[in-house]
Amino acid sequence: MRNKTVYLLRHGKIAIGGEQRCYIGQVDIPLEAAGVCQAERLQARLARVGFAAVYCSDLVRSLETARIIAGKTSARVEVRPKLREINLGEWEGLAFDEVARRFPGEFEARGKDIAYYRTPGGESFADCNQRIVAAFHEIMTEAEEPVVIVGHAGVNRLILCYVLGMPLTNLFRIRQDYGCINVIQYAGTSGQVKLLNSV
Repeated sequence: MRNKTVYLLRHGKIAIGGEQRCYIGQVDIPLEAAGVCQAERLQARLARVGFAAVYCSDLVRSLETARIIAGKTSARVEVRPKLREINLGEWEGLAFDEVARRFPGEFEARGKDIAYYRTPGGESFADCNQRIVAAFHEIMTEAEEPVVIVGHAGVNRLILCYVLGMPLTNLFRIRQDYGCINVIQYAGTSGQVKLLNSV
């Protein structure tokens, strides 16, 4: 990889409603009003960066955020389905307590093996990591500098674990708030995290 600066962003807040924590992987949920405001703040923060493209997944929350960021510039939006959030299979859209009730053994098993447990009909984070790292390499090979990627909480954690050389078992030690910015500086093949979860 050539010397490049990567702006790795999380999409804005989504319209999920209610206070219960839910499993949201590839459920396609749009931004809520607060999420649109967060995307507009990202656009303002990146206004002087001079990027040529914004890379995002094909999930609407990532795509909407990317379009807002690119909206006042001549940058193009590059959709990469491989950047999708983890596929949670039969757990998609369910509240945590419902999963614990309906899948008691599986719920406990995932808690004990967060990196490698595969949800019924879905992916493990290790599965997801393979496609995310491959997509990241593709983008880094072809993208002009600087690189802007609108990811998801799980996706960003996997990229950051990869850059930092952290085991996947530690991915939830990295916080990723809605509308955050992470900055990664690459010098050749060596990446350094310069900013983490900045809101």
